[in-house]
Amino acid sequence: MEILVTYDVTTDTNEGRRRLRRVAKVCEGFGQRVQDSVFECVIDAAQLTLLLHRLEQEIKPDEDSLRIYRLQEPRERYLQVLGREIAHDQRKPLIF
Repeated sequence: MEILVTYDVTTDTNEGRRRLRRVAKVCEGFGQRVQDSVFECVIDAAQLTLLLHRLEQEIKPDEDSLRIYRLQEPRERYLQVLGREIAHDQRKPLIF
């Protein structure tokens, strides 16, 4: 499945800025950053459960906001990109 993870972490304090970096690091382990606080992930149900668990451990629910959207497939039919494209389509092989 393809999902979109978006987050808004309060960064008024040093602790908040650390939380922001930790949330981004968790997301980097599951997908590709497409904007500052937006990640596209191609994962299965077990990975989604793990991602949610790890993110829940990093945020402060009373201060931060996380949204996860399941993207409708086929993505090419529903996605429009204006401007710079993402670096790599995660569904395709990465060849060096």
